[in-house]
Amino acid sequence: MITGVTGQVAEPLALALAGECEVYGAARFSDAATRERLEAAGVRCVPVDLASGDVTALPADADVVLNFAVVKTGDWDVDLMANAGGVAWLMEHHRQARAFFHCSSAAVYRPAGHRLLGETAPLGDNHGVWPFLRTYSISKIAAETAARWGALRFGVPTTIARLSVPYGDRGGWPAIHLEMMIHGSPIPVHVDRPSVYHPLHQDDILGTLPGLLGGASVPATVVNWGGHDAVSIEEWCGCLSELTGLPATFHPTPDTIDSGDLDLTRMRQLAGTTTVDWREGLRSMVAARHPELLVS
Repeated sequence: MITGVTGQVAEPLALALAGECEVYGAARFSDAATRERLEAAGVRCVPVDLASGDVTALPADADVVLNFAVVKTGDWDVDLMANAGGVAWLMEHHRQARAFFHCSSAAVYRPAGHRLLGETAPLGDNHGVWPFLRTYSISKIAAETAARWGALRFGVPTTIARLSVPYGDRGGWPAIHLEMMIHGSPIPVHVDRPSVYHPLHQDDILGTLPGLLGGASVPATVVNWGGHDAVSIEEWCGCLSELTGLPATFHPTPDTIDSGDLDLTRMRQLAGTTTVDWREGLRSMVAARHPELLVS
């Protein structure tokens, strides 16, 4: 059972798993073409609005639940109910699952400059600096709390994975930066440069998932989730510039998120290291989205 199945991260995962498993996908399915694509691959699509709390249409006997749903309307009442309340409804409904995987975000960490962030680092409103994501970090923290409670309340082995920067052929933050480069827009970076993260390619999302699921436990296991290499925005935009010949210009500002350099020790223990070199991952992304731009 995969929620948020139409999203950037979950759709490629569902398409890959549908060839080996019986996969149900839940979302609001506002885009008919995405639903058709999923159903053609064998995903059984179930329309669900987690904000309503009505999850009865989902198969209660699912063996594994992968929760990638996220609501970002900017309305606190809606987003807290959909993200935190949605997790509680899902875990109650799927209380017999062998494992519950909740995709959280490294956005839950309080900005800490260039200090390495382990799973016990302080939490805070990381993304609140962006008005269009003003509810995001707090909603993610609330959803983690619901997942922790659900693991204990229902005895469901649970993994909470704090995802860094997912990317791939369907997009991601580097793809947004590529579009900005195409249009000649300066790319915001934090004044405390460089802005470091752990980009995780969609192939490694699939590849590390079994290990992370294997670490599901009661109480919930919390783990950072990102690519092996710490890479800055400046570095990946420089790579995109080499691949396309497009210039990358930067706008240092305090009004953007700070670095998020993660300690991935626990992830390596559970799932091993990632395999997609970030440079090759970016090349694949450009080839899929703008093949006409590749010059090297």
